[in-house]
Order: sequence, then structure tokens, then C-alpha cells
Amino acid sequence: MLREAAIGIYLTIFRVVFLLFSMFPIRNKVTFVSSFDDNCLFILEEIKQQNIPYKTVFLKTNKSKANIKDDGDTIVFNYGTLNITHWLASIYHLATSKVIIIDNYFAFLSAASFKPDVKCVQVWHAAGAIKQFGLKDPSNINRSNRANKRFLQVYKQFHYATVGSEIMAQIYKESFGLEERNILKTGVPRTDFFFDEAAKSKVLGTLEHEFPDLPGKKTILYAPTYREDQLYTDTLSLDISLLHEELSSKGYVLLLKLHPAVTVSQSFEREYPGFLYNLSRYHDINELLLITDLLITDYSSIPFEYSLLEKPMIFYPYDLEEYKKERGFWEDYEKSMPGPVVYSTESILEEVLRNTFDQEAVGRFKRKWNEYSDGASSKKLVEFLFKK
Repeated sequence: MLREAAIGIYLTIFRVVFLLFSMFPIRNKVTFVSSFDDNCLFILEEIKQQNIPYKTVFLKTNKSKANIKDDGDTIVFNYGTLNITHWLASIYHLATSKVIIIDNYFAFLSAASFKPDVKCVQVWHAAGAIKQFGLKDPSNINRSNRANKRFLQVYKQFHYATVGSEIMAQIYKESFGLEERNILKTGVPRTDFFFDEAAKSKVLGTLEHEFPDLPGKKTILYAPTYREDQLYTDTLSLDISLLHEELSSKGYVLLLKLHPAVTVSQSFEREYPGFLYNLSRYHDINELLLITDLLITDYSSIPFEYSLLEKPMIFYPYDLEEYKKERGFWEDYEKSMPGPVVYSTESILEEVLRNTFDQEAVGRFKRKWNEYSDGASSKKLVEFLFKK
């Protein structure tokens, strides 16, 4: 109740400030509001590459890890801080930009009254979806009427949403209440990386320099999804000791990529030197996928992009029934994943050593979720927004 009241007060203040700034004319300007960064950064770079005569503004929220600074072409503000100057400047640019590009749910959109010629584009932060979200989120039933009304007001601000596949288009329609005219089938901007041989070669060189012991090893990446109830934990639900015992002598190494907000008290790197590398703070998961030979995950969206590399995956949903009840899935989890679904470290080990993965299943998964992501997703979106 108190939280909802605080949100209501904040949005009222936002609405008043936005209306005041709306008295200024709309400019040829695009403002990004970013929490997951990658898609926004790819689009920003494409705007520069195409010499689009628009001023660019980048608003970093609290979740944003983007290493971007004012460079004369792009102005950067920390929107999610208590810095009142940045906050006011952010609202000014939101109220006076011709194009708004966002990559997440932002409550302030419910209080924004964009002018008719403004385009607000949702580029989201995943190439596909396992978990239900938006209007289909099972937890909405426990939310107040005010909160659910606010969600709808936010989704109504999405003039366009980019997708990489027909199935994601349908998911967006159900999750955000969108229609076919709101869907841009231009692909997922950050997947352009997987088609850029020069960029991949550069990243591989950097990674080999940073981790000189990895070349020649068989690299397994364990990247579980974010769980709010496990921000601080003593250990993992994966038996690292067993994997080390059975795999280290066979040329395997294990990369660990947890959510940056998760803190594990156990020091795995000290316990398993030369076998386990904790890369949870590494900035770009897609770069790590290049050196990954086998992915182990659960409900994360990583497989949708990893499938572009057509490499094997193992799915380890150790809490499947509980998670399914809380979050809800779009499809039958066990039938839709492009790799073995297992429930113990012992079973993971068996699959690794058996090494008989169904690569045709990975290919089908890739085509299903990435049909519009062809290496030119950023280019197609920029051309639609600025040259149509």
C-alpha cells in the first residue's frame, strides 16, 4: 500500500513536469531509456553509421551498465539516480524527442503524454521468452487494481515493438495488448553481433588475451536465470565438486555466469583453480557465448541467441514445478527446449560425457525464434524509423 502510494506521488510529479516541458517544440532527437543496454547501444551505433541527422540522448537507469559517456554526439544522463538535474533533463528530452527507444517496462510511461508525431519503440531485452510476463504474468492477480491499470497505461505507449520471430510477435500481442500494426519484424538488434565476423574475431582475440588458459579447453558455461530469493546464497544448486572431479582431467573448464546482483559466499575459483572461472561480472554474455562449447541453463533467454551459433545445450530446471507455478511458461518446457532436460548434476555429467546432442533440434529452435534476426536488424529498424 505504501509502495503504491509512493509510486502514485512520483508519477503525479513526473506528469506535471512532463507537461511543462511539453510546451517546448519537438526536436529531431532520439532518446534512449536503457536498463539492459545491448539493443539500445547497437541501435545508437547504427544511427551514427547511417549519419542520421538526429541528436541522440542516452538515459541510463539504475540497472544500466553501459560504458557510455558524453562524446559530443550523444548526451548521457543517469535517469535512475537522485540527481535532480539529471532527472529534470531526462524528462525534458523525453518530452521533446521525436523518437523514444526503450528496452524494458518503465512505470513513468504511464504518466507521459507524447505528442501525436512521437514514436515510442519497445526493443525489449530478450530474443525469445520462456517465462510469461506483462499482461500474462501470473503474479498480476496479486497486484492492486491501481498497479494493473498502470501496467496497461504503460503498454499503450508502445507504438512499436521489435521482434525476431512470428512466435515472439504473438507473445508481445498477448503480453502488451499490441496489434499487428504495432509489430516491427526487423529482428533483435543485438543479435547482429553473431553475424559480424570482424567483431567476433576482435572479441575472441580479447578473450584469449584475458583468459590465456582457455584456448584448447572444452568450455562449459553455466548461466542460470535470476531468482529474487537467491540474491545471497551459500552455494549453488550445481555440484561443482562432482563436475570438477569427473571433468577437469578430461580437458573441460566451467565458466560461471550468475546475475550481477547475486552474491555467493563460496569462493569457487580458489577451490577449483584452473577449472572454474567466475565471470559473473563480465559485461557481455554474448561475448562469452563465442568461447562456449556447451551451455547449461534453465529459464534464461540466453538459449535464443546461443542457438544462432548452433552449439549444444543442457537444461537444468531443478525447481521446475515451483517455478512454473510462480511464473508461468509460454510452452511446455520439457518439450520445447532444444536439448536434454535434467534435474541433477549427475544427469548433467552423463549428458556431457555421452556427448550425443541433437543438433537438428538446435537448428529448429534457432529458426523458430530468430527468423527475422539476420545480421541487419539494427539497420532495418533505423531505416524504418528515420527514412520511411
